[in-house]
Amino acid sequence: MRYTVGWKITPEDESAIARLPEHAWQTSLTQAGEVQEGYEVAELTGLNTRSGWPRGLRLIVRRVRPSKRHAKNLTAFEKRTGWRYSVTATNIGRMWGIPGSHQAQFLDALHRDHAEVEDRVRTNKAMGLHRLPSASWDVNRGWLLAANIACDLDAWLRLLTLHDHDDFARAEPQTMRFRLYHLPARLARHARRRILRLEHTWPWAEAFVICWMRLSGLPAAG
Repeated sequence: MRYTVGWKITPEDESAIARLPEHAWQTSLTQAGEVQEGYEVAELTGLNTRSGWPRGLRLIVRRVRPSKRHAKNLTAFEKRTGWRYSVTATNIGRMWGIPGSHQAQFLDALHRDHAEVEDRVRTNKAMGLHRLPSASWDVNRGWLLAANIACDLDAWLRLLTLHDHDDFARAEPQTMRFRLYHLPARLARHARRRILRLEHTWPWAEAFVICWMRLSGLPAAG
């Protein structure tokens, strides 16, 4: 199991950061691999020598010039150096088949991509995980399963059919419910066929049709 996790900086960490030579700092990278000016990272592993840590633990430190809103929360060390620091702990040494995955810049960008995880947690709550319906373990377990299936269906729907639609590609569940899932339409039958009659004044009727056609064109699961 590989992990990256935020690490609360201690006075021992600040002492280790102070021992880093200036040439140890490298410009940070974005998730797209582009240079992120104004942000720098360095390997802190080995400079903080506290005992009892798991084997293979690495510490990656990141620094940035503090903004005004961060000024009141700076430590004495940060005020003295003029940088705000954050540390990531990880057990990743090198990921097989991914060049450069052992470098501090890669690991820093990997950790910061966790913001997407937080987005999915928020989405899951909006799809039913915010409140459990029962005091029964079995009922709640079924509820969690249904909510997670709903989240998966919502994500795949947008990925497969609405990826190029600005209003829906990154839409929140509430937006999807109002604009697409709660569609004003009527199901009719004619000549042994079922016909979905859409309200032509609905602003997102065209998006629904595109979504439906793309879903219908997908190959059946083997």
